[in-house]
Amino acid sequence: MTSLDAGARRAILDACDSLRDESLDWLFRLVRCPSTLGNEASALNEMERLYRHLGLTPQRIPTDPAKLADHPGFSPPLIDYAGRDNVAAIHRPKAAKGRSLVLQGHVDVVPEGAADMWETPPYAPTIRGGRVYGRGAGDMKAGIVSYAMAFAALKRAGLQPAAEVQMQAVIEEECTGNGALATMLALPKADGVIIPEPGPGLDALYTAEVGVVWAWVTVSGRPAHVRDMQAGINAIEAANIIAGAFKDYEAERNRGENIHAAFHGVNHPVNVNLGTITGGEWNSSVATRCRIGLRVGVMLGYSARQTKADIEALVAKAATHERLRGAQVKLEFKGFLADACVFPKDTAISALAQRSYAEATGGTLRDYPATGLTDGRHFVLYQGTPCAVFGPDAQDIHGIDESVGVESIHGITRSIALTMAEWCGVEHA
Repeated sequence: MTSLDAGARRAILDACDSLRDESLDWLFRLVRCPSTLGNEASALNEMERLYRHLGLTPQRIPTDPAKLADHPGFSPPLIDYAGRDNVAAIHRPKAAKGRSLVLQGHVDVVPEGAADMWETPPYAPTIRGGRVYGRGAGDMKAGIVSYAMAFAALKRAGLQPAAEVQMQAVIEEECTGNGALATMLALPKADGVIIPEPGPGLDALYTAEVGVVWAWVTVSGRPAHVRDMQAGINAIEAANIIAGAFKDYEAERNRGENIHAAFHGVNHPVNVNLGTITGGEWNSSVATRCRIGLRVGVMLGYSARQTKADIEALVAKAATHERLRGAQVKLEFKGFLADACVFPKDTAISALAQRSYAEATGGTLRDYPATGLTDGRHFVLYQGTPCAVFGPDAQDIHGIDESVGVESIHGITRSIALTMAEWCGVEHA
């Protein structure tokens, strides 16, 4: 790493401050894109505009399951990838002197849920009480804007990174991670990675994350008129029996001896969630078919494939329940098949990020062993590239009235700008 003189530091931080309004403008533009699964095109197009605005040439990177299928980081996809290519752009210096860097973030968001429960519409971003509200504002469109504005700040200060900087806007962080995997494999290996994922109500540095497996169980019962319901097999009731069988498994995986040291002090880090249920045909008919979707957490030290085998055994056993006699049970794995990951704090990129944050904000990034997951695992587990995952204070992500702190966004922008300048070195733009 090259040292950064005091004048350059001041110029970069001043440039970050001058971009505050522009940052919010880009964030609003991205939040207005309802980029749920399969609908990411508007956000990807916006990222192309943003990269061009930074003076870079965007390129599209497809996600091809046939090319990824044998990779240990691949997850079974939910839908087709046509028309949903990831977007990347690469800054190349005049003379490469520093360390190369990846700045990455996902544009996909989870569904907004009951839109009528939001105080303001989920895709109509608003500022209230110093926070930007909207689906995806915190997770993680604010982080994307922060890394882009950090790069813009160097340019405004008359500088640019003296090493290659890749910017990556990817899809499916929320369900497979395949977009990030495809993009990582398509581009040169860098010396370090920054992913500005949000902190849990505070600015935070991810120190570890759980893995996740998605499973789908379809139960086909025996329909009957409700007056003869004892003659039928209710698929909805049967599916709920199977879902309930995961409670004991969840309790077992949260026993103290099964918790990795990285998660000591975290209450209930392994979560099993019944996320979706569809089934039945008529209120006065015994339901023929029901499908449930489950999200099963994976603790460090235990693999996603071990968890997959556990799920297979658990569903097979639950299918022998007396109330499922005569029912057909089908188990599928689509979506996450993701391993847990540690992000060591003492890597050069993480140590620099912490120091830069302290200088930029006067505060300290809080350690965050996450009970969710990020795309950072691909770089660490499968490429051996150190990755600093840290981002702004977000609240109610995946919930109602998701928001992110305005001052926190600017603090992360300043932090990334200093980190990039010192990691990559700088040259005159």
